[in-house]
Amino acid sequence: QLRKEAEALLTEYRQKRIDAEQEAASIVAAAKADAEDYAAETRRKLSEYAVGLAEKQKLRFIYGLLERQFRRMFELAKRERGVTGERFLQLLETRLDSTVYLLGLAKTRAAARQFVNHGHIRVNGHKVDIASYNVQPGDEIEVKNTPASRQLATRCLEENRIRNVPGWLTMNPETFKATAVRLPTREEMTQDINEQLIVEFYSRF
Repeated sequence: QLRKEAEALLTEYRQKRIDAEQEAASIVAAAKADAEDYAAETRRKLSEYAVGLAEKQKLRFIYGLLERQFRRMFELAKRERGVTGERFLQLLETRLDSTVYLLGLAKTRAAARQFVNHGHIRVNGHKVDIASYNVQPGDEIEVKNTPASRQLATRCLEENRIRNVPGWLTMNPETFKATAVRLPTREEMTQDINEQLIVEFYSRF
C-alpha cells in the first residue's frame, strides 16, 4: 500500500514538474515574441522617422531655409484653412525669393534671395527686400528701374529662357513686370516631394 502511494506521489510530482516546465517555456516564448514584436515596431517607427526626416530635409534644402524658418512656415500652414501639406508648399513657393527664381530673374533660389535682399525688387510699387514676403494673388512684382537692377535682370532672363514661368504667374520681360494671378496648384509645385510624410514627421513633436 505504501509503495503504491509513493508511486502515485512520484507520478504526481513528475506531472507537476512537466506542467511547470511547459508553463515556464510558454512564458519564455511569449516574452520572446513580445520582445520581437517590440523590436519590429521600434524598427518600423525608426524607419518611418528616417523617411519623414529625409523628405523634410530634401524640401528644406530645395528652398534653402534654416530649420527655424522652415518650421515656422509649417506651423503657419497648420493654422490656415485647407490641406496642411499643400498649403505649406504654397507658402514656400510664394515666398518672394522663390517667386523671383520662378520668373527667371535668378539662376537659383539663393541668388534670388540676394537679388531681393539687395533691394532690386518692388512689389505693388514699393521696395520689398524681405525674401520671406509671401506674394498674394494680384501682387505686381517689378525689377527696380535702375540700370544696375535691369542689367542684372536682363542677363538672368537670357540665361534662364528655357525655364517656363508657371501658370500662376505672368511675366513681361520687356517691362520687367510680373503679376501673381492666383495661388499655385499642387500640380504646379515640386512633384518629387511627398508633403504628407513631412506633415506626419512634424506631428510627432
